[in-house]
Amino acid sequence: MLAKSLTAPPAVPAVGHAARAEAIEQSHLRCTALGLTRVERPDFQPMMRSDLTVARERNQRLFTHAAPVMEMLFEQIVDTESMIVLADAQGTILHSVGDDRLLERAGKVALSPGANWAEHSKGTNAIGTALFEESPTVVHGGEHFIHANSFLTCSAAPIFDPRGNMLGVLDVTGDQRSYHQHTMGLVRMSARMIENHWLSDDFGNRLRLHFHSRVEFIGTLLEGIVVVGADGKILGANRSALDQLDMSSAALRMQSLTSMFGTTVAAMQDHFRSPLPTPACVSLQDGRQFHVSARFNGAARPVVTGWVANDPVVLAGPAAPDAPFGSKPASPVETAATQSGAFSGLHYLRTGDPQIDATVQKVQRVLNRDIPLLILGETGTGKELLARAVHQDSDRARQAFVAVNCASIPESLIEAELFGYEDGAFTGARRKGASGRIVQANGGTLFLDEIGDMPLALQARLLRALQERCVTPLGSQKSIAVDIAVIGATHRNLREMIEAGTFREDLYYRLNGLVVRLPALRERSDLGVVARRILLAECPQGTPAISPHVMALFERYGWPGNIRQLANVLRTAAVMAAGEPQITEHHLSDDFLEDVQRSRPAVPQAACGVALASMDQAQAEPVRGASAPVVPDPAVQAPIAAPVSAAALTLGEAEIEMIRGVLAAADGNISVASKRLGISRNTIYRKLRWGKGG
Repeated sequence: MLAKSLTAPPAVPAVGHAARAEAIEQSHLRCTALGLTRVERPDFQPMMRSDLTVARERNQRLFTHAAPVMEMLFEQIVDTESMIVLADAQGTILHSVGDDRLLERAGKVALSPGANWAEHSKGTNAIGTALFEESPTVVHGGEHFIHANSFLTCSAAPIFDPRGNMLGVLDVTGDQRSYHQHTMGLVRMSARMIENHWLSDDFGNRLRLHFHSRVEFIGTLLEGIVVVGADGKILGANRSALDQLDMSSAALRMQSLTSMFGTTVAAMQDHFRSPLPTPACVSLQDGRQFHVSARFNGAARPVVTGWVANDPVVLAGPAAPDAPFGSKPASPVETAATQSGAFSGLHYLRTGDPQIDATVQKVQRVLNRDIPLLILGETGTGKELLARAVHQDSDRARQAFVAVNCASIPESLIEAELFGYEDGAFTGARRKGASGRIVQANGGTLFLDEIGDMPLALQARLLRALQERCVTPLGSQKSIAVDIAVIGATHRNLREMIEAGTFREDLYYRLNGLVVRLPALRERSDLGVVARRILLAECPQGTPAISPHVMALFERYGWPGNIRQLANVLRTAAVMAAGEPQITEHHLSDDFLEDVQRSRPAVPQAACGVALASMDQAQAEPVRGASAPVVPDPAVQAPIAAPVSAAALTLGEAEIEMIRGVLAAADGNISVASKRLGISRNTIYRKLRWGKGG
């Protein structure tokens, strides 16, 4: 959608043309006064590496907040031959990311990390002029003071902290032929997103009021945010708040909640104490009204991963959850647990596989940044597990994690399931209605699994709910405001579905803030670690080991069902091996062994005959001095195709019938049957397996 639109035919910026022309002219006059000429050669001597390192360390916090936003922004302009630049308050470029071709061309004019692009160094340009004007700036083509930069079109927006101090500049630069008017809007929104992150970071334990004159804009980048102290004094605000209130940052900090909005902290707490509060309505002294939602960071609570809670690695808990203001404080039990340490879900997913480690690192960088996450991967790769880990490590961990499998709910019911319904909304509706999954996730995380299977007609309504942050149940005229983090997942190729017209492009771009792909189990290098963690979860006490033969078999198998299939196989094997020290091939289900056999080259018949004889001999005559029965190699557990005499077959059938009879008399208890028959459990498994003709 947007990435395609950015490749539209070039156009000269037209919005506010007169004001822009005057700003460019004033900048040119400043450059001339500084002694610059329009034929200046690019300065190819940026600061030394050590100085750049110092600059980056000095602006590390700015980079931390900007990096995930830059990655998200780059996703929107990925095919437009553009680059994204972050500069500090002095105009020194700290970081850039973008199209390789443009990065190479930009390097020829020293538009790269370490170079200074303030006006006194590079003349009129979006970065330097935005720093001077302290406002968003577009410099297009020949408007650049130095002719060497005329092939560029640049859109830059300054970044301010909650007290109005300039932190740096975010810029998108491209070939001047590819200019698009929407670029400036993207840059401004991205800069505001960075500012909002900084605000939350500065005042993580303070009351925050999110407001707008239109209720549907609460929860969007257009909302104003003011931070209020315990005594009601206003401590800081974002730029949208300053614009809406028409006040400077310094003037606003002289106000209180009472003098500004005519209310108190206690009144806000009372209003938002209910489970699903609606935005409050407040008025300024001049009569203007705003809708307000309140948030407050409460105490952290421990998080335990979905794998297992007795792993020896104990980590610090996540940042304080962002709980609705007025909610019940943590209990003494929660507080004590928090002080004793907590588990990190994302850290626990790191099992040594480089692909998984890279995915976790990406996700950690956007945690709590209000950036949607889209998880791609085959069925069974652990998409929901990753989503739960993100939720558990986020500020929303105290609130609900609500998972919706869009493929498992009938098309006729999915709308009611998501949005809820009023009494009598449709035939069969529950009396008094029901709240939908989106409302149930309010304050927490909504996980939309298999989003690619959502009916096309419903996608438009979901998009509207995600954009407006409010839900209207079926049969109701009343909208319910919601605050949710959204994580989507699918095994489908959504880009192909967009081309086919079966998935909305606008919904795709709403969901794909950060896209990560989970590798299939056959592509991972940590099969042994994953298998052990599954067994630890299934058998916390007396966890069986996996025999080398079985592990070798696992590593040769393709695992079409991925981790979900591995978990099912190990769950059954653990039950079958109850009380035994390790899982062998005799504990694996027949259908799995048949799948393994079909996926491997057949064993020659002669080899099978030799193997059968060896196994029978090993069973009848244990190795002298051995403390345990000989475990046959799984490679010889293939169906026996060698000829067998009629007499031997009849004898084998009689033996199997006897085993089945004793097993039935023992109510299926393998241990009891083995004692009554005087043979090992392994022999029973083997005989019954062969008796099926496997």
